[in-house]
Amino acid sequence: MSRNRLIGILTLACLAGYVWIYLNLSGHYIDRAHHVSVCLFKKITNIPCPSCGSTRSVVSIIKGEYLQGLYINPFGFILLLIMTITPFWICYDYLKQKNTLLQVYTKVETIINQKIIAIPAILLVLANWLWNIQKGL
Repeated sequence: MSRNRLIGILTLACLAGYVWIYLNLSGHYIDRAHHVSVCLFKKITNIPCPSCGSTRSVVSIIKGEYLQGLYINPFGFILLLIMTITPFWICYDYLKQKNTLLQVYTKVETIINQKIIAIPAILLVLANWLWNIQKGL
């Protein structure tokens, strides 16, 4: 993947995430009495996906409700960390004319593709998915 493509994807993903989190925090989009689900997988199958609840998890973490965020979906912590670090990293690389984000992305991709890492990671995602189903998200 090229540097510009990676930065473009991450920038769009972060912006979309910030808007979605803002809408959820402000209450402009979500009617608290009627939970709105945007998960296409859940709408089609009526089964929550492994990332279902991530928005609610991030919102809980931002509000300081860490245990609730962990219970809703532990992936929320990873998502919030990525959404927090990425813009600063992009700016750093841009200002210093470096490619550290692309280098780390490439290295992480290589590490994750190793069976010794990939298999436990897949098992964790599956365990989270089963937990989401059990919780009835």
